[in-house]
Amino acid sequence: MILEITKGQLKDGIAVLTLRGSIHTGPDCRRVEQEVDDLVRGNQTRAILDLTGITHIDSAAIGTVVRCYSKLKNAGGMLRLAGCNGMIDSSLKLTKVDKVIGIFPTASAAAEDFPLPDSPA
Repeated sequence: MILEITKGQLKDGIAVLTLRGSIHTGPDCRRVEQEVDDLVRGNQTRAILDLTGITHIDSAAIGTVVRCYSKLKNAGGMLRLAGCNGMIDSSLKLTKVDKVIGIFPTASAAAEDFPLPDSPA
């Protein structure tokens, strides 16, 4: 299934990237990183990746999620994940990504108590 990305906003300027389909090595990973790069360029450094509609991720996609986290953190912001179910949740726990990036059941839950951005380093 082709990766679909929808950009939205929640309260207090929190960006939500809703992903649907599969994220695989190559163009899919580059598209996700490009969306996060666009957020950072627009000074939107608090973001949620809503993975509710994702059916499969590979190891390159997990690396992409970690790179997106690093880009936002380096810009003084933060990344949270939402809607990680089944294989997605298992893969993130297996790779210990859940120890670094907050995972929430929904985008709304991820937006609760979202810290304000820091000044960029």
